[in-house]
Amino acid sequence: MALRNAVQLICYPDRMGQNLTDLAEVLECHLGDAIGGVHLLPFYPSNADAGFAPLTHKEVDPRFGSWRDIRRIAARYDLCVDLILNHISDQSPQFRDFIAQGYDSPSAELFVHVERMGEISHDDLARIHIRKEKEPFREVQFANGGQGRVWCTFTEHQIDLNFEAPATHRLIADYIAFLAEQGVKLFRLDAFGYISKRIGTRCFMVEPDIYHELAWVQGVATAHGVELLPEVHDHISYQYEIGRRGMHPYGFALPPLVLHALLDANSRYLKQWLRMCPRNQVTVLDSHDGICIPDVEGLLPESEIKALIDNIDARSGDPILRGSAANVHSVGAIYQLTCTFYDALQRQDDAYIAARAIQFFTPGIPQVYYVGWLAGENDLELLQHSGDARGINRHYFALEEVAARVQRPVVQRLLALMRFRSHYPAFDGEFELHSSSDTSVRLGWRNDDYYCELFVDLRFRTTRICHWDPAAGQQCEQLY
Repeated sequence: MALRNAVQLICYPDRMGQNLTDLAEVLECHLGDAIGGVHLLPFYPSNADAGFAPLTHKEVDPRFGSWRDIRRIAARYDLCVDLILNHISDQSPQFRDFIAQGYDSPSAELFVHVERMGEISHDDLARIHIRKEKEPFREVQFANGGQGRVWCTFTEHQIDLNFEAPATHRLIADYIAFLAEQGVKLFRLDAFGYISKRIGTRCFMVEPDIYHELAWVQGVATAHGVELLPEVHDHISYQYEIGRRGMHPYGFALPPLVLHALLDANSRYLKQWLRMCPRNQVTVLDSHDGICIPDVEGLLPESEIKALIDNIDARSGDPILRGSAANVHSVGAIYQLTCTFYDALQRQDDAYIAARAIQFFTPGIPQVYYVGWLAGENDLELLQHSGDARGINRHYFALEEVAARVQRPVVQRLLALMRFRSHYPAFDGEFELHSSSDTSVRLGWRNDDYYCELFVDLRFRTTRICHWDPAAGQQCEQLY
């Protein structure tokens, strides 16, 4: 069954209330039919990276609940979960057995053994796309006193899987089959771009290898009735390549383009992208990560990107930088800006509602991050406590705090927008980009007798939606 063309909520299992039971109550009591899907961030047993270092995909961390809680959410909403392709926890049964038995372990082939990849020169290291300030390798001490070295793109606790090994394919296929049985409809393929390792390349989005592996994952998922959402932050061309292969690409260019349009009162670059963006994409303005910059390179001029970074950086946490494996102390260009979207727009309610309206009228299925749904501000205390720059946008809301925030006018306005986007039939039709000045945005959708049009004045941050009501036989207009 195809995904519903409705708003989805991105949320953690324990950051609106304490567990999945609390989360389900929040969804049912405060959101109801305003959304059609839920992207539930990792609920697996994990020992690092806020759940993204899974010991397995076949268990629910008991702190959060059980599979019964997962199935409760899946029974009402299209459920999206993370299928973490690139790595597994160093506390997983497979890696622990590798430590115990060394290369005699049946699990040894699951991992990428650096010494088997031949000589890796300084120039080779300089090409590798890394995600930490050190080489993407980890020394391993075996129980018998021997040593080895495995590939480790992210933290030391996240050990990369070897996709050249049949054992890895069997493991991932088992995860897919099991999660589909629990009611999952969409897999977000976390960090999939790193699964292909070829010395002499970036070891990131290595073509055509990466698409061969994606095709295999897609075949297994399709057999179980599950769709794919591969996650990659890089040039927009990768999203087109994903989209044309029958998977959902991410509209990661949208957040910086919308910010630029509203902060600069200039819709020129946003509209250029809207003319050509993939129609089967999933759109976001915010997520558990920061506001990514690589996705907009080539769409915004460098001078505009720099001005946008300077503008937001003044009220955000430390940015996340790119680096080089050849020089672990290098300071690269900015990869992500750490900031809530509400703070990025200077906590201005009208600007925030305008941004969400533009997102909801953009082609694709819109996702709203839980902090964004509640118009959350930067959590500087969590940033300092966690030591993770992304903690600024990962607030823990108690149930009482959720209930109070839902009553705020800006959240009520957003909920009204979400309900309209989730239910008005025109969004199942054709998208229209209407002519407008560079200081405004005019977007429309048409489906038989149903029609709706959005007009946003970027200077005054006003949002107006007109739609045809066939039952009443009249045009309706509303300011949000």
